[in-house]
Amino acid sequence: MFYKPYSQEPLAREKDNTAESELFFRRALVMVLAVLLGLLAVGSRLVYLQVLNHERFTTLADGNRIRVQPLPPTRGFIFDRNGVLLAENLASYHLEITREQLQDLDATLAELRERIELTDADIDRFRKMTRRTPDYIGVPLRFRLTDEEIARLAIDLYRFPGVEIKADLTRHYPLGSLGVHAIGYVGRIDEGEMLRIDPGQYSGSTHIGKVGAERSYEDLLRGRTGWQQVETNAEGRPLRILSRTPPTPGQHAYLSIDIRLQAVAEKVLEGYNGAIVALDPRNGEILALASQPTYDPNPFVNGIDFASYRTLNTSKDKPLLNRALRGMYPPGSTIKPLLALTGLEYGVVNRHSGIFCPGFYRLPGSSHRFRDWKRGGHGHVGMDRAIAQSCDVYFYDLALNLGIDRTHQFLDQFSMGRPTGVDLPGEKGGVLPSQAWKRKSYNQSWFAGDTLSAGIGQGYFLATPLQLAHSTAAIAKQGVRFQPRILHASEDPETRVQTLAEPRPLPSVQVRNPQFWETVTTGMIHVVEGGTANRISIGAKYRIAGKTGTAQVFTLGQSEKYDAKRLAKHLLDHALFVAFAPVEDPAIAIAIIAENGGGGSSTAAPMARKVMDAWLLNKYDIPEPPPAPDAVPHEPASE
Repeated sequence: MFYKPYSQEPLAREKDNTAESELFFRRALVMVLAVLLGLLAVGSRLVYLQVLNHERFTTLADGNRIRVQPLPPTRGFIFDRNGVLLAENLASYHLEITREQLQDLDATLAELRERIELTDADIDRFRKMTRRTPDYIGVPLRFRLTDEEIARLAIDLYRFPGVEIKADLTRHYPLGSLGVHAIGYVGRIDEGEMLRIDPGQYSGSTHIGKVGAERSYEDLLRGRTGWQQVETNAEGRPLRILSRTPPTPGQHAYLSIDIRLQAVAEKVLEGYNGAIVALDPRNGEILALASQPTYDPNPFVNGIDFASYRTLNTSKDKPLLNRALRGMYPPGSTIKPLLALTGLEYGVVNRHSGIFCPGFYRLPGSSHRFRDWKRGGHGHVGMDRAIAQSCDVYFYDLALNLGIDRTHQFLDQFSMGRPTGVDLPGEKGGVLPSQAWKRKSYNQSWFAGDTLSAGIGQGYFLATPLQLAHSTAAIAKQGVRFQPRILHASEDPETRVQTLAEPRPLPSVQVRNPQFWETVTTGMIHVVEGGTANRISIGAKYRIAGKTGTAQVFTLGQSEKYDAKRLAKHLLDHALFVAFAPVEDPAIAIAIIAENGGGGSSTAAPMARKVMDAWLLNKYDIPEPPPAPDAVPHEPASE
């Protein structure tokens, strides 16, 4: 019997089908997992985009059609203490370029230059501003377009996407040069200022306070920038405003100066380079701050041309220098009341102490003569007469007995040798010399002759007119001092509510005996009533306490004689005068320096009388300036 062997083929096929099914299943599972992972990834991304970062990407998407535009605030006005307008804003037009909407900036500038006047300075300034400004924010190219330029541009403006004519306000100073050193001016923001200002607060703004009160009170006057969202078309043209946060206008500033008094001060100083500072000793307010020569601030607002600026900057008269705050001069004999007070405080002298003045002073063991301004001398003088007649010999001896370091220590209380802290920029501190100061500054020892020179306000001693006015105010109030300030009040432009600036007391000058103030003040009264400035007391309706001073421009030799008639004007002595009035209840303290004015008694003192008459008697008729320095007698300077 033949038996057929058992076949393995069906079993093999069954196994192959099973393997294929498993392989298919595995592949299908992998595909399903891959699809699920893909869907999960897509879903996660959608959640990230649509949920977690919805606001961010909505903003980015809207950026394709929505522009955020800054709304610069209106700058506050500046008034004098009586409400006279000193700085305002006038309507103006400027040309602005938004680079994001341009295809070729250079080509656009070239074509614009064919239609309006664009200087190289305009182009340079524009390019500097663009480096620090986002492309989507417009940058001004030309300010103060004329009506003709606006008309010429308007015809072809459609050919220049990204170029706009915009209305704005430009700063204007209606009184021109009057009070410029106190008021200051605004100008275009430069590169250095861009580094220190808050870009957000200055978005859309092109100007900033440069000097004077405009700079000191920039934060008060500027206001706060607003913003608006604008929908634009494909060419960047605005279609509608979507939202708007209005800007907050700047506060108005009322300065403490009386512009009528300022006009008087500048008029009496006419013909001289110099300064006049008048303070209210009761609160430190600056009533007048004159510095001659002056200049018109209006050309600086939108960029003064290079030739005009060079003329101002290189002038030998330095009109841009604020002499009231930055002019440093030997105080001359105006320092003598302070030295007398120092001597009383340290017990070196008393009100009855006297000395014989032969017209010169010699240091022990020296043949060198330190001359008195009066060649024949004053004879026997005590403190009162020494102040009234400005006897140099008395103060040579007093300074030597005090020593420079005690003098430095006491006069430091009056802010001599350091800034007073006035709320105006750029104040200098002068020089209150001492032994340590000379070693530090010159690496030299201090000599007795240096002390004598300092005792009459010469040598290394330097002070600003503001410091002299401040120290005089301290004498007037018997040591009570206030920080000098230019701000009288601020005003909300919407509610018109004013906020008065508070006086800022400074540490008082301390003396052992209050009678010392009376002693020094009496000497200053006698300066005006019978002393070196006796002429200004004629016809006065109030009592004045003052002190004349004359500061040498060059040093005379031992055998030389000062002869004003033989000297060029720039070699004449500086004329100084400090005063306060009325003596019984001081309402004004004043310091004056007239460069190369000859003598304090003949030139500076009459100026002070006119300014004080204006303030105390309401006499604001603009006076005639004093005669030229070579036509009046003078008090010769001390060595």
